[in-house]
This record gives sequence, structure tokens and C-alpha cells, in this order.
Amino acid sequence: MAHRFLSSTNRFSARFAFIFTVSLSCTYLCYSILFCRSTIMTNQGYEGKRCPPSKSAGGKKLLGKLDNCASLEVRSALEESAARRGSSDVRDQSKTPGSSGSNWADTKLRNMSVAQKYGNKKLPNALIVGVKKGGTRAVLEFIRIHPDVRALGTEPHFFDRNYDRGLDWYRGLMPRTLDSQITLEKTPSYFVTREAPRRISSMSHETKLIVVVRNPVTRAISDYTQTLSKKPDIPTFEELAFKNRSVGLVDTSWNAIRIGMYILHLENWLQYFRLSQIHFVSGERLITDPAGEMGRVQDFLGLKRIITDKHFYFNRTKGFPCLKKPESSSQPRCLGKSKGRTHVQIEEEVIEQLQEFYRPFNIKFYETVGQDFKWD
Repeated sequence: MAHRFLSSTNRFSARFAFIFTVSLSCTYLCYSILFCRSTIMTNQGYEGKRCPPSKSAGGKKLLGKLDNCASLEVRSALEESAARRGSSDVRDQSKTPGSSGSNWADTKLRNMSVAQKYGNKKLPNALIVGVKKGGTRAVLEFIRIHPDVRALGTEPHFFDRNYDRGLDWYRGLMPRTLDSQITLEKTPSYFVTREAPRRISSMSHETKLIVVVRNPVTRAISDYTQTLSKKPDIPTFEELAFKNRSVGLVDTSWNAIRIGMYILHLENWLQYFRLSQIHFVSGERLITDPAGEMGRVQDFLGLKRIITDKHFYFNRTKGFPCLKKPESSSQPRCLGKSKGRTHVQIEEEVIEQLQEFYRPFNIKFYETVGQDFKWD
């Protein structure tokens, strides 16, 4: 009897254990399925947010995918960029008229957005190194509308004033760029800084250099006019320009005069760079033919000629060209109020004396660079 009872109990225990195990396994399996499904859906939702499906997305390489994803957030990325850089040029560049369709503008927006998200801060490929009051700001503002150029808006003065901060500090100032884009900065005082060529060469022997030159007499008067607007009590132009005006002895220690002795500064640069690495922009032609000058700048930088005469109009009030009004703005893009000042009136005799002084320097400069800028 006892044996029969124990046998019955064992069978019951075995059945209970089997049922319990099966139940537990089913419960675990159900929870696992639910959990996995939730995870998959969450990941799909995240991927959809990060990069929505595109008709053209299948089979593209990574860069194409990044480009497609980033294009969906171009506007917000550009606004973030404008806030960081303290500049309104992004809105102005979004729809520059005068181009064939909006393809180039779309490319500019897309490249900027992708660069901000996936690009790197790199040392400059090219520098606008001079000269002061030659038209360097105009060249910078004109070239930076090109979709393959990212430029620093402010002058970092790294190779003349801040070199001890190091290249990492300098790199940190630069905008993010893609491998296909050019990083550019402008500091006009580099051209007359003796240490600048050696320091730039130490950064890279292959750096491309842009020098904007202008009639040295006109440049000196413009330089003086700018200084006078800040310091109205300085001596007259004639007093600063001459040691002895009666005999035509020019004071070459005055910086406004010395900057215009272009050949002296160029000889220093040619100790470290090939002439083919330096492109000279005519400040005069930049006013009369901005598209032509910018076309040559684009060629020098190895860029497609996208910036053309369709992008410019001549502002008679300021006396120089401006970029045409973008569709998204009610105002054209002209340089600031500090540009286009009316020059101080200088006696014709003083101008002739300075032209005579600069003539031998100009002739040697023409011969060295292979261009006649027709300043005489």
C-alpha cells in the first residue's frame, strides 16, 4: 500500500515539475519575443530619425549616405553655424541669384551642412596674406560663396602675433571642412611680416598664397584715411610721407609707405615659396572686373569657375562691386561701412612725387611676377 502511494506521489511530482518547466519556458520565450520586437522597433525609429529612407539611397557608398542624411537638416545646421560664427552670410549664400538654377547654391548648403556634421578642422590649404587696403576683404567675401571653400571670417593673426599659441590653437579656429573642400583664412599683415613666410612654410611647403596688390600711392592714401578716421589728431599725410618734401625725400619708415614697396617683401617670400604658389590679384581690376579676377582666383585654387559676372553688380555709392541680392534677403551683400570711404584730398604734386618714388620698385615687381599692373 505504501509503495503504491509513493509511486503515485512520484508521478504527480514529475508531472508538476514538467508542467512548471514548460510554463516557465513559455513565459520566458514570450517576454523575449516582446523585448526583441520592442528593441527592433526602437532602433528602426532611431535610424529613421537619423537618416530617413531615400529613393536613391540603396547601394550608395558611405559619403553618399551621409550627404543624403545631412541634406534633410540643411537649414537648421546653417542656422547653428551662423550663431557660432556670428555671421549672416549663410542666409545670404543660400540662394545667390544669377547662377544657372539653384544647383550650385544647393551644393554650397549641402557641403556646409555635411562638413559641420562629419568634417574636420584642418590647417589652411590657402592664405590671403596681403596687402592691407588692397581689397583682401572683398576677395575673401567673394570666394567664400564657392561651395568648395570654407573660410574663417575674422583675421587670426597667427603667423605674426599669435604664433606662440601653437598650431593646435590655430587649427581650432578653422571651420570644419570635408576632404574635398579648401580651408582659407585672411590676414593682410602677413605679407609685411618678416617671419611669416618661414613660419607658413614650416606648416606646409605646399600652401597656396593670395596677394591682393593695388597702386601703392592710392593704397597709402587709403591706409592714412582709415587711420585718420580712428585718430583725427595725427599729422597730415604729407608730413608723415616725407622726411624732406622739398627734395622729395620719402620716409620709408612710415608703414603706409613701406607696405607699397611690394618687391622688397616679395623677395622674402620667394626664399620659402615658389612663385607659382603665389597668385597676385589686381585691386584695380577687382573693382572694374570682379568676375574676371575671381575667375583667376578659382583657377589658382583648382576650383570650378562657379563665381561669375552674374553674381556682381556695381554699387555707385560705395564705388566698388557688391554681390547681388539673394532671394532670401531684401538687401544686397556689400562690404561694411568702413569700406569705400572717401579718401583724403592730397595735392597732385605730392602724388607725383610718390609715384616717382615707387616707379623703380613697381618696375622690378612687374618683372618678377610677370604682370604689368599699369600703376604708372
